[in-house]
Amino acid sequence: MALPVTRRSYHHGDLRNALTRAAVGLAEKGGPEAVSIRAAARAVGVTPTAAYRHFSGHDELLSTAKDLAIASLAEAMRKCLAALPADADPVRNAVHRLAALGQGYLQFALAEPGLFSTAFCLGEPMSLVEAATQDHHPFGMLAAALDELVAVGYLDPAHRPLAEISTWSTTHGLANLIVEGPLGELSGQQRDMTAHLTSAFVLRGLGTGPNAEPTRSTDSLCTGAAPVPSYG
Repeated sequence: MALPVTRRSYHHGDLRNALTRAAVGLAEKGGPEAVSIRAAARAVGVTPTAAYRHFSGHDELLSTAKDLAIASLAEAMRKCLAALPADADPVRNAVHRLAALGQGYLQFALAEPGLFSTAFCLGEPMSLVEAATQDHHPFGMLAAALDELVAVGYLDPAHRPLAEISTWSTTHGLANLIVEGPLGELSGQQRDMTAHLTSAFVLRGLGTGPNAEPTRSTDSLCTGAAPVPSYG
C-alpha cells in the first residue's frame, strides 16, 4: 500500500512527501513502533538532520502516518460500500450498508494490521463530534449510516445518541482480538462466522424502530454472509 521511495536529491516539499511515504511504509510493515525519524531518513537516503527540517520530531511524523492510515481505512470501507448491490427495500439497503462498513473495517484490519494499529496510536484524544461530521472519516461514515437507519425507521431516534460508540467498540474490539489477541487462532471459516455473528448481533440490537421487525427477524442480516445458525 505504501508508495515506493527512491533515493535522490530533494527540494522544497519533495523530501517531506518522501519521508511521509517512508513512514507509512514502516508502519505498514511494523506498526507504529517501527516509525521513527531515523528509520524514515534511512529509507529515503538522507540524514536525520535533513529530516528534522521537515518534521519537528517523532510524534509529528507518526501523526502524519496515522492520518494516512485512517484515510486508508476509510477507503477500504468505501470500497465495500461501492461493491454492495442496491436493495429495493430501503430498510434492508440501510442495514446492509452498515454491515458493509463493518466488513470493510475488519478486512482492512486483517489485510493491513500495521496500518490498522497506526490508525489508533499516539493515544491523543479524538474529537468524536468533529469526526462524526466528516464523511471521509471512518467514524463519520458510521454516523451517517446510523442516521440512515433512523431515516428508514430501523433505529428508534430515541436510541440514536451515542450509538456510534457501542457499534464502533464492538467491531473494533473484534478486530483487535483477531489481529492481536486470542481470536487470531481461529480458522478462516470460524473467523468469518464470528464476524457475521457479531455484525448480526449489533444490527439486531439497533433494530428498535417501527420498521425494523421484518428485517430484524430474518436469518441473515448481512449480505453475502452465511445465515446465523440456530442453537435450539
